[in-house]
Amino acid sequence: MNKKLLALTALALMFVQLPVSARNVRDNIVIVGSSTVYPFTTVVAEQFGRMTRFKTPVVEATGSGGGLKLFCAGVGVKHPDIANSSRRIKASEFADCQKNGVKSVVEVKVGYDGITLARSNKGQAFDLTLKQLFLALAKETPDPSGSEKTIPNPYTNWRQIDSSLPDSSIEVMGPPPTSGTRDAFVELAMEGGCQAFPFIKALKDSNENAYKTICHSIREDGAYVEAGENDNLIVQKLDTNPNALGIFGFSFLDQNTDKLFGLKIDGVEPDFDEIASGAYPVSRSMYVYVKKAHVSMIPGLKEFLEEFTSEKAWGEEGYLTDKGLIPMPADERKRYADDVRNLKELEM
Repeated sequence: MNKKLLALTALALMFVQLPVSARNVRDNIVIVGSSTVYPFTTVVAEQFGRMTRFKTPVVEATGSGGGLKLFCAGVGVKHPDIANSSRRIKASEFADCQKNGVKSVVEVKVGYDGITLARSNKGQAFDLTLKQLFLALAKETPDPSGSEKTIPNPYTNWRQIDSSLPDSSIEVMGPPPTSGTRDAFVELAMEGGCQAFPFIKALKDSNENAYKTICHSIREDGAYVEAGENDNLIVQKLDTNPNALGIFGFSFLDQNTDKLFGLKIDGVEPDFDEIASGAYPVSRSMYVYVKKAHVSMIPGLKEFLEEFTSEKAWGEEGYLTDKGLIPMPADERKRYADDVRNLKELEM
């Protein structure tokens, strides 16, 4: 009896000492993150599930920030393998990865997207500049009296900003702070408009924290409505309120032209060619981040990455362009495909 007890104890100790990957088995890929990158990753996942012997990956839209938080929480089958992001990983997020043992991360840029302001087809068309957009949505704006100071945003109607704009209340539905779309919108659109005011622009050199506070803070008085990560919900709300605007990626607008149209920003249409050329002022890159340690742990992970970075998927004539993905130039696609093949580790 003592020998049997000792043997069982030894086996139990061996089990405890086994790595997580050996104690738990997962035979499918788990992907979290950006709601903007979600449709593209989902299409690749479905194609991969149909055409290979591996299971269809599970893809969940949690927002870029939420996805990277889950991704960076640790290594092992209890943690996601891939994080989608509609912006580049932040240095602070990368540091969290390192702290939690996610030492080797592979970064893959997958293409481009534009952030659009859209309206129901039942609503009135009008154009906006980045300056007007900043004045509509900033928490604090330059004092209309002309003094070089900021005050709580006084604008409640578009026409108060410019007589050429509609005589209707400012109401914009957009993503929450955990969203990469929100991050990119703040950096590209809000900061772009903020720099139209010289005294604020000058703060970047003298007081960067004050500059960012003014340029990156969105008003919280009801004119901007956080509509969550579900872009379909924004479409439904826009349909019932034709005077409102919604913020989301071009790919989603492109798939809903029967219900929505996009506003010109600084005179440029939000369309495929203008975003691809860089002429559209609110364009951004999209990424996926992969745990190198999981490539040997999760069946099909390497093959899935090869499918995603294949010309038949992300190329100029690839099936992802049908979903609104704007491809990178050929040399850039080759570089990131090589990074995937060699599992090149990200350095920051």
